[in-house]
Amino acid sequence: MAIKHLLLMRHAKSSWSDGDVPDHERPLNKRGQRAAKTLGHIIRLRDYAPEWIWSSDSTRTRQTVALAFPDLAAEQVLWLDGFYHASANQVLYQCEQSGEPDGCLLLMGHNPGWEDLFYHFSGRSFAMPTGACAVFERRDIKADWLSREAWRLQDFLKPRDFE
Repeated sequence: MAIKHLLLMRHAKSSWSDGDVPDHERPLNKRGQRAAKTLGHIIRLRDYAPEWIWSSDSTRTRQTVALAFPDLAAEQVLWLDGFYHASANQVLYQCEQSGEPDGCLLLMGHNPGWEDLFYHFSGRSFAMPTGACAVFERRDIKADWLSREAWRLQDFLKPRDFE
């Protein structure tokens, strides 16, 4: 079995209220907390629920995952320090090293890498605001799972569209 859906999700809105907190440890603000819950609900309603999440290990990505997908077991989530502010190439390299999982995979991270990943998989430049999730559907099972040819953009979800 191969991946049917690949989701690229940027963490929800984080707080800048405490300037002494290192960037890696910044938490979500209240708006981000609401958005994460809402997007998780919409993703499940549209039948895109991930079976696997590979995510940056920052506080804001951890909180986004916990609020959006509270039912996932710990072994379904892989926290990767290499996803923290990673370039698209760094993310693709880590994915290649891990190998294609069975089922739906969500990649959670940060800009600008996630906008570059969106471009890699779609061939289009597009802004990914905080909390946004791009959903790609597998169109070619024979193509390398990390190639543009393997995917087509199916949906693009933004928290602002569901507030």
